[in-house]
Amino acid sequence: MSVSGGEKPFDELPEALVEEMLKQSECLSDTLSGSFKKLNDKKNDIRQTLKKRALLKRDSALSNAPTHPTSCGVDGAYAVEKLLSTDVVAMAGVAVEGLTPPTEKKYWPKPHHLSHILPVPHDDSTTLIARATMICMELELAAKAPHEVVLLDGSLTTPIIYLNQALSQIGHSPKALSSLLTGILPSALKSYFALLLSERTDKVYAAVPKYTTRKEISKELGCEEYEDRGLLTFIMEAGEFIGPIPMQQPSQEWHITTTDSALQGIIKKIVAAAGNLQIVYYRPFDHSPALRLEISRAIANNPQRLSLLFESLRLQCGPPSILEPFPLYLADRMVKHLGTALPAIRRTTTQEMSLRWEETLGNMYLAMHAYRTDFGKGS
Repeated sequence: MSVSGGEKPFDELPEALVEEMLKQSECLSDTLSGSFKKLNDKKNDIRQTLKKRALLKRDSALSNAPTHPTSCGVDGAYAVEKLLSTDVVAMAGVAVEGLTPPTEKKYWPKPHHLSHILPVPHDDSTTLIARATMICMELELAAKAPHEVVLLDGSLTTPIIYLNQALSQIGHSPKALSSLLTGILPSALKSYFALLLSERTDKVYAAVPKYTTRKEISKELGCEEYEDRGLLTFIMEAGEFIGPIPMQQPSQEWHITTTDSALQGIIKKIVAAAGNLQIVYYRPFDHSPALRLEISRAIANNPQRLSLLFESLRLQCGPPSILEPFPLYLADRMVKHLGTALPAIRRTTTQEMSLRWEETLGNMYLAMHAYRTDFGKGS
């Protein structure tokens, strides 16, 4: 069997295991084909149901006047390299300008970023604190971006979850890492609140999660075996959108627990704003899947701002080989390299240390030996 690019994915597996997996793949293909055909057969009935409920609409009904909006995408990543004697933690947020309309000059010649790298003692809470700090960097970059449309990777409610998990452990985490989070947290919460409200009429903030298990539409249609994006990619045609509809709320109210009384006020506002979020599904082209867009009520209730968002997505989803908006694709590619960059930084650090080390090098090299690199992204 020839594999493109010279890759040999089965080389390290036992031959019998590979043969068994290939046999099982036949059953897998039959199961998936049957599921997709069943969904495709329901397409016309589901479309009629959506139209009767006034949920399925065309983007041309909003506005036909092009405005050539500028846009950017924001994503983040963190990596924890676990050494024998300590951990090395890296966090970064990256904002990348999208394809520039012909009528506009580029705002950013280069991507913008925030980053931090530091050594910390071994601790189970390190990953939670690092992830929350990364989220804060993303929020800061998104709020300060000068573009008309700012796209975030992941859900708009993800920061609540990550921040709450981190703040519950911050009293037991390494001091240097917890100080970094508490230092950036107040301004990040203000930025988050601004994104959730999106009150400025010249700015549109939208979260575009690639992977989601939400079923707001599927449950309405009695197709709960499918999540919304998978279902609607079969149902929707190019230029169509569904919604806006309220985002499904969790069984327990959103919350961020902290002992810092100075943050209680802004946290209450954030929780209230998260309860008013709306969702829209939009398919800009036939070669694009349905996109889940999480937006504020202020954007959802304004046809002009919604039209601006759709126009931006059409501009940024043009390349057929990219299944997400172009700036989010670039930002994702960049931050994914953090996990591979950290070991290189650690090796460079080890070399610099060895030049100044006056004792036997053996123990120092052992202390800097890496056992595992944990990596995570904003979405």
